[in-house]
Amino acid sequence: MLTTSKFKSLFFIAAFALLATATAQAAPKVGKPAPEFKGTDSLGKTHDLAQYRGKYIVLEWLNHGCPYVQKHYDSQNMQKLQTEWTKKGVVWLSVVSSAKGKQGNEEGVDANAAAKEKGSHATAILLDSGGAIGKAYEAQTTPHMFVIDSKGTLVYSGAIDDRPSTETDDVNGAKNYVSAALTASMAGKPVEVKTTKSYGCGVHY
Repeated sequence: MLTTSKFKSLFFIAAFALLATATAQAAPKVGKPAPEFKGTDSLGKTHDLAQYRGKYIVLEWLNHGCPYVQKHYDSQNMQKLQTEWTKKGVVWLSVVSSAKGKQGNEEGVDANAAAKEKGSHATAILLDSGGAIGKAYEAQTTPHMFVIDSKGTLVYSGAIDDRPSTETDDVNGAKNYVSAALTASMAGKPVEVKTTKSYGCGVHY
């Protein structure tokens, strides 16, 4: 039989465990510190959020087999964005969260070959087959875009632009939310559109 003191102890332990679980699974919120992450890239190098403090970061969820991703790479739209912003000091991390054995999964050699073929100008390609980074950010689609400012605050989350289609021509004249967020935030101005619904193929965790 449980004594009152033992019951209270078990109650507080259970409550603490639930609180810890809720905290760990808390959704990333724009205007709040971005979720910590640590991952290995296609070259075997480790990257984490802390090492880039003082720099802006773009996280781009990637699956080259997805027609929505193909739209932005075949049109050179994604490569142009990567080139433009990395030249301005932004760290651009493409994240592959497809699990092993599932469509879109890439090992280092495959990821490097695809990056070369597509002409990627990302800073690095993080291989997240375990899904830890994707789940921390609740990445739902490829592409799914996140912008983190130099203080480590999440300033944008959602779609790359306002044209949720697979047509390459639709990148012309589209409102690019990532560029808009970076332009405003780096100029010390508020980001006008902070969150949107991402579009693309589901992430294959």
